[in-house]
Amino acid sequence: MLVDMTQVPDAGWSFATAREPARFGAGGLEGAPGVEHAMADAGTLCGIPEQQITRYRHLFHAEGRQACARCRRQADAAPAQPSPQERLHDRVRAAAQGRARDDVLAALRKGAKIALWINGPSATLAQHYARLDELTEGAGPAADALEAAAASGLACVEDGSWRFIVVLPENGDRPLVARGPRRRG
Repeated sequence: MLVDMTQVPDAGWSFATAREPARFGAGGLEGAPGVEHAMADAGTLCGIPEQQITRYRHLFHAEGRQACARCRRQADAAPAQPSPQERLHDRVRAAAQGRARDDVLAALRKGAKIALWINGPSATLAQHYARLDELTEGAGPAADALEAAAASGLACVEDGSWRFIVVLPENGDRPLVARGPRRRG
């Protein structure tokens, strides 16, 4: 019996232990350079309305010299966020029942590596990332799902000798799970 040692499960891994600190986008108050704020849905964590803020293309760093003190406190107090494995697990639960679905859910619960998780035009995902020709279970439905939706998410999960793909159609259709053997090397 061959054993894949490239990913030894961590016995202490769980969704609870893998939670991550909350992350916020950064922004600045127009006309007040030198202070960076943490962005929420409708403005900053310290209460400045969206219309008065310029959003930056990076994350807020609470430990940064320019961080707003009120935003820093709010960001530090924010609850931890689910890990990528937990977020994908929650999405995959809506997929049709099947062995591949059950196996990828079990893999995610034990912390399997998510090698890729991207969104984009479905045709591009199918052509460059899905590697549909390498799948041994669910390749046809995966191809159909990528063809049916203009845009999709695509996640690739590696667990032992398996490579799972999860198609997450943005048109509201159910996620779809397919799998095939992992490439070596």
